[in-house]
Amino acid sequence: MQTDRQALEQQADCIEAVLAQHKAPAYVVGGVVTPRFIQFKLRPHPDARLNKITRLGEEIALALGCAHVRIAREGALIHVEAPRRDPAPVRLQSLMRSLTNVPRGAAVLGVEESGQPLLLRLPAANVVHVLIAGTTGSGKTALARTMLASLAMHNAPADLQMVLIDPKGRGFAALNGLPHVRTQVVGGGTAAVVELTRVVDEMERRDRAHSSKPLLVVAVDELADLLQTGGKAADAALTRLAQRGREAGIHLIACTQKPSANLIGSAIKANFPVRLVGSVAGRDEARYASGIADSGAETLEGKGDFLLISRGEATRFQAAWIGEQELQELGRGFHA
Repeated sequence: MQTDRQALEQQADCIEAVLAQHKAPAYVVGGVVTPRFIQFKLRPHPDARLNKITRLGEEIALALGCAHVRIAREGALIHVEAPRRDPAPVRLQSLMRSLTNVPRGAAVLGVEESGQPLLLRLPAANVVHVLIAGTTGSGKTALARTMLASLAMHNAPADLQMVLIDPKGRGFAALNGLPHVRTQVVGGGTAAVVELTRVVDEMERRDRAHSSKPLLVVAVDELADLLQTGGKAADAALTRLAQRGREAGIHLIACTQKPSANLIGSAIKANFPVRLVGSVAGRDEARYASGIADSGAETLEGKGDFLLISRGEATRFQAAWIGEQELQELGRGFHA
């Protein structure tokens, strides 16, 4: 029986053989195995044309026996990424056990391509508010749940509170048991507007008192639905929170399935500097969602395959996952 190393070496040989056959030689000099992908790092021969290598994705995928591969340049190397035959989820609770000294207000996202844990500290000056975008099946709601659960695990209710708005009533229900949640999950329409107005009032009270504690995270499962059912009142409240919430310790995490130009208006562009982008329908949606050109989001695989967009740069990661039963057990653990 072949070892995993033997299988990887065979795949590396296949890639090199395909490139040599098409007179675009390159050599595998390393790689990374992640829960869902195998990434081979290739150093092109000095005479090889890079654009020729990047056009051989179909031939490489056929040789490896997979549906497709992803080819991208990274510095002086070419990365060829193939899906694993035995993909596994990144489980949040297992990942959390490996972490120590998690900063206040830091949410766990998952693991980046090197296999290292990836965290996002909401109070950081370059973070503040976060937009999560992706089509159905991209894993955006699951990623939002992961972020909220990880925040609860490392921040006491006295230090961090949550307001959860879920117009469709499906995404955040399992978080109700967390003591950090101020009220039961709020739906759309009038109820959401009332809750957002309360948060705006609190922001103004905190401004007058020069206070930013406790941290308050306002999470919206579907931004487009909220703006449709809540109308101008919801839009106005969200805009004010996006513009002025940071100094008061208030941070927004908003999910959207339709990252259109109309939805992502000037207020969101200016005040959501961090984007978490999953699979999208095409290059236009990828550009709207990421805020940068040629992010490659349209080539993502879905099911938790994401890009972290910050300061105009993209970091690919596999989102950590926590199931509804685990969330309910987490909530019961706080009340035990």
